Amino acid sequence: MTEKLELTDLTKDELTAEITKIGEKAFRAKQLWQWIYYRGETDFDKMSNLSLALRQKLSENYTITRPKIITEQVSIDKTRKWLLEFKDGERVEMVYIPEKDRGAVCISTQVGCAMGCRFCHTGSQKFTRNLTVGEIVGQFMVARDTYNEWPSPTDETRYLSNIVVMGMGEPLNNLDNVVKALNIITDNEGISISRRRVTMSTSGIAPRIVEALQKTGVRLAVSLHAPNNTIRSQIMPINDKFKIEEVMKACAEYQKGDHSRYITFEYLLLKGINDSEENAKELVSLLKKNKLRALFNLIPFNPWPGCSFAPSDRKTVEAFSEILEKAGFAAPIRVARGQDILAACGQLKSKHPKA
Repeated sequence: MTEKLELTDLTKDELTAEITKIGEKAFRAKQLWQWIYYRGETDFDKMSNLSLALRQKLSENYTITRPKIITEQVSIDKTRKWLLEFKDGERVEMVYIPEKDRGAVCISTQVGCAMGCRFCHTGSQKFTRNLTVGEIVGQFMVARDTYNEWPSPTDETRYLSNIVVMGMGEPLNNLDNVVKALNIITDNEGISISRRRVTMSTSGIAPRIVEALQKTGVRLAVSLHAPNNTIRSQIMPINDKFKIEEVMKACAEYQKGDHSRYITFEYLLLKGINDSEENAKELVSLLKKNKLRALFNLIPFNPWPGCSFAPSDRKTVEAFSEILEKAGFAAPIRVARGQDILAACGQLKSKHPKA
């Protein structure tokens, strides 16, 4: 028996080609697209404006599936974390971080991570595989199901207003699938999340930064975490392959010709490692040398079981922020969210044993 094709793995053009292949007119693909991504429907029998014969063909040849929810936890601050399982039994975590009237969904792109950043819980989990297009999109659709946001709401009424591609994995190491998934999520005839409300983070895969952003049009965040190569290589092995200078050059190229493109530099403060006033001054020099329009997101370290790092004290973090802001760079200190359920930055890991 031939395995059914998962429709959420297909781009809009690929879906159109598939529908015409089974003898239907192209406009049926648009109707199907809206059922899947505007209404959130997974049951072909409920797609009332499609003929009975077409619905039968779809049921026989295709599937629309969601990742399976294994566990769901809600923090005391209302942050929500899901452990999701895919068809092959592999699992990832996804997080929703609410604000007063909206919030961001943090989605994953790989099972595990090969980057091995010393401070990151996910990095301590062995890399298993890339997620498919449908598995990436499906995470956000699970969040939509949970918060009952079908049909797709407008920007003014949605709680799930932003997406940060900052969960498990390095997005630029799964670039083809991530690009397709983000273009599905931002398509204005379906889920319709504005590209300016999507931020993709990278640990610094310099050669792919410009390509990734050109193909998606979303915002860029770079996990920097150090002002120089010596410190960065100690805590981020990727720096041995792509030095800070190469990452800065790629960032400058990304901003070239478009003054609206600001880059967020994620900076995790580790006690006695990268948190001195001298480190802050080095950061200022680095960005000014490369003429980058940027802001910093200062992240207090979130401990996890077995880690060897400690968070910087509040006074040190505030002094670090003050130096950056006096130099003209916004440097807000992130408030840790979901720590009680290990949902904060750097704490994700699909640690639960498989059934």
